[in-house]
Amino acid sequence: MSSIAVPRPLAPRRAWLTDLPVLFVAVVWGASYLAAKDITTARTVLAVLVLRFAVVLPVLAVVARRSLRALTAAQWRGAALLGLILGGIFLLETYGVVHTSATNAGLIISLTMIFTPLAEAAVTRVRPQRAFLAAAGLSVLGVVLLTQGGGFTRPSLGDLLVLLAALARTVHVLAMSRIKAVQGADALSLTTVQLGAAVAVFAVLSAGADATPWATAAGFGVREWAGLLFLSVCCTLFAFFVQMWAVRRTSPSRVSLLLGTEPLWAAAGGIALGGERLGALGLAGGALVLVGTAWGRRTAG
Repeated sequence: MSSIAVPRPLAPRRAWLTDLPVLFVAVVWGASYLAAKDITTARTVLAVLVLRFAVVLPVLAVVARRSLRALTAAQWRGAALLGLILGGIFLLETYGVVHTSATNAGLIISLTMIFTPLAEAAVTRVRPQRAFLAAAGLSVLGVVLLTQGGGFTRPSLGDLLVLLAALARTVHVLAMSRIKAVQGADALSLTTVQLGAAVAVFAVLSAGADATPWATAAGFGVREWAGLLFLSVCCTLFAFFVQMWAVRRTSPSRVSLLLGTEPLWAAAGGIALGGERLGALGLAGGALVLVGTAWGRRTAG
């Protein structure tokens, strides 16, 4: 992987000018769960996923055309494999959010920040710090409380699917660090190939479904198209370019810290805009997830 010069510390005003777009990415990512829930049903998940990424993929392909031509065959294969994993993540997340609340989805998916260091420790056989294990336990307890609603019951199908999506995100992160072929690839071309592979999977799976992308698009009204464009343009295209822009102007850890507020915005959006209610147990669980993941991220870093 090519070395990246560590950016110099920014003046307070300049730092905020960089931080605000990154924080906005965290906000739109948090809102994406509610937007996806609003325009998607269990019957149209595949069709919506095809439409969501087909809108932005041509733009990425045009911008990345030079770096795509520079990829080796091994890099194409590695990126395509990552794309298959990415497709699985979006399938689990989207089916999950259909069957649970946007608040639960946003908070449960944040467990990726706990799962990833634990999985890395297992692979490298390095025991995590006790403080991190305590943070992980706090987060897991939070999820248990969060998914109980009015009492201790089985978690919903959606909760379990989003939990699997968090595990799949962990696999994706580890694969990116372990597949040697992609480590020297340009980030833009790598993302474009991954999204292309994911869209191909969605298209193949939706071919025999009742709700095809074209039929679903034809049935969309203004509200659904607005939600789809929000997911495509803001949560995918805009978010990707802001990350690339910000990491060159500030530290990766600062960007990660700001993006780590995503579950907070997911909860805020679900409660304020989606009319979702957590109850006393849910509120306590959500708070524990936020505290645990923030503590764990700081400890692991």
